[in-house]
Amino acid sequence: MSEQNKLPEEEQIEKFTLTDEDGNEIDFELIGSGEVGGVMYYAMIPADEAEDENRDTFEYVILKSEVDENGDESLFTIDDDEEFDRVADFFDDMFSTVDFDAEG
Repeated sequence: MSEQNKLPEEEQIEKFTLTDEDGNEIDFELIGSGEVGGVMYYAMIPADEAEDENRDTFEYVILKSEVDENGDESLFTIDDDEEFDRVADFFDDMFSTVDFDAEG
């Protein structure tokens, strides 16, 4: 299984506006990305939670990247429980080795 990972540098926070199944737009910040088994995944938190400096923990969402025949990338939730558990473990491991409070 090929695995790569990337945490965004603090100065280069990537923001995304995603549309949920009800048509609501929600702003997210990318907190990590990684390739697991040849598929790209993104870990994101809602932007309003990211701006709350008083929080010690954050719940994040994991989205799966799929590229269509035109080369356009779309992000989807993971429906398969085994796939979700495997990718969640990958991100949990990634985040457990990062000190988000460290000054660089």
